Amino acid sequence: MTTETRAMATQKSAARVRSKRSWSDVGFTVWGVIVFAFLFAPIAVIIVNSFNTGRLLASFTQFGFDSFAALFTKEVIRDAVVVSVQTGIIAALVASILGTLAGIAMARHPGRWVWWFLVLLLLVSVTPEIVDAVSLLPWLVTLGQDWGISIFNDGIVRLVIGHSLFSIAVVSYLVRARLVGLDAQLEEASADLYAPPLRTFFRITLPLAMPAVLAGFLLSFTLSLDNTVIAAFVSVSGTTPWPVYVLSALRSGLRPEIAAVSTIMLVLTLLALGAVALVLKRAGDSAADIARTMAGG
Repeated sequence: MTTETRAMATQKSAARVRSKRSWSDVGFTVWGVIVFAFLFAPIAVIIVNSFNTGRLLASFTQFGFDSFAALFTKEVIRDAVVVSVQTGIIAALVASILGTLAGIAMARHPGRWVWWFLVLLLLVSVTPEIVDAVSLLPWLVTLGQDWGISIFNDGIVRLVIGHSLFSIAVVSYLVRARLVGLDAQLEEASADLYAPPLRTFFRITLPLAMPAVLAGFLLSFTLSLDNTVIAAFVSVSGTTPWPVYVLSALRSGLRPEIAAVSTIMLVLTLLALGAVALVLKRAGDSAADIARTMAGG
């Protein structure tokens, strides 16, 4: 076999390999599209049915915007949404404050206590919500009724406490992961220039941790909106959040206004996510940094 023949055979073999690889890539791409389409199809169905003017989601009667008006015309739906949003904002603030302080302490004051504290946070993270709900209910009743601390009889307070448990751990992970990878020389330089600890915290440490704090606030808010198990246990009459209202609506059948409000909440969540990404980008973080911060890395 001459050199030219061997070269031609090698080129044909390489071409066959490239052809097989291209067909393999196309197959994986098509399969990936099918999987993602299957996963996101329920969201698309809810969005489409939010424009249904019929009485139930099971049958699409006519296209219209009547279901969106229910947010303003039906008091029970409006109150449930207000309770969920109010609880989500307060719980996110509480989780952001406590989680930020915990994350900074773990990152800037390392020691044996950090590993014990991480174990405690991990325990909070992996404990099933039903266990948290079952344990919280008698404890809050004891505090509010048996011990006479009336603040624990308030439905919003109960929801905030229940929704903040897991979120504090999430924010702590994010802030610690953010600061561990950053050098503490700026804070040390601030102290060398005789800046008080509070001034160093607000002007150096907090701005450095702010991307993780914003990400933690967003995650805490969305986790609160989605929390159904704990909310169903600790909520009281007059402060029914939106997930509990949807759960109770299953008994009479899902109505289009439920899909409409769910669509509005989905849009608000996406807008909040975009706003946080914009803030982080303007703060100087690249897309990779933003994704890494959102993932806690």
